[in-house]
Amino acid sequence: MQTNADTNSPTFDFLPTHGSEFRVLVGVTGSVAALKVPTLVSKLREIPGVDVRVVTTDHATHFYNVAEIPVRVFRDKDEWEMWTKRSDPVLHIELRRWADLLVIAPLDANTLGKIASGICDNLLTCVVRAWDTSRPLLFCPAMNTAMWQHPITAQQVSTLKGFGYVEIPCIAKKLVCGDEGKGAMAEVSTIVDTVKQHLQRSPLPSER
Repeated sequence: MQTNADTNSPTFDFLPTHGSEFRVLVGVTGSVAALKVPTLVSKLREIPGVDVRVVTTDHATHFYNVAEIPVRVFRDKDEWEMWTKRSDPVLHIELRRWADLLVIAPLDANTLGKIASGICDNLLTCVVRAWDTSRPLLFCPAMNTAMWQHPITAQQVSTLKGFGYVEIPCIAKKLVCGDEGKGAMAEVSTIVDTVKQHLQRSPLPSER
């Protein structure tokens, strides 16, 4: 299998390719659960041998302060600013090559629908569309209870699972909007534990 380092394209300085590190890319979408992203990233960085980067939608940044994230955060504008001529690397492809695991937390209803339909109109959904399906992709749905209960939601979640992606199920609780029921993102500890499980199952990049 081709390793992340075995590419002919230039490597960005902020995407190191040390063979001993397991590289986790965190995708963030526009759910209020994005409030938990700083904590999630900090907890992931506590796992020995793990390197973390974040790719966020612009709407997601309404719910958290990018300055509180202790790693590089990539946004839509970065893709367009980094590519100026034909020979330049394409950011969503470089991120896909760099990452050993992608976890989308939270995955809002809008982006769930986009991914299920194959739409790729921002940096994160382009990474997903280009994702190497031999590597794990975890997704953590998060939305209002009424949105979660809409019949199309189950269809879209099933579609993602059919792609080979792994659902980290949402939970029931009182939501920020005041509604109570299922739709809240899984606890940070659950997400971190799931990432650890996949890390244990996956060979180190240097062993591929």
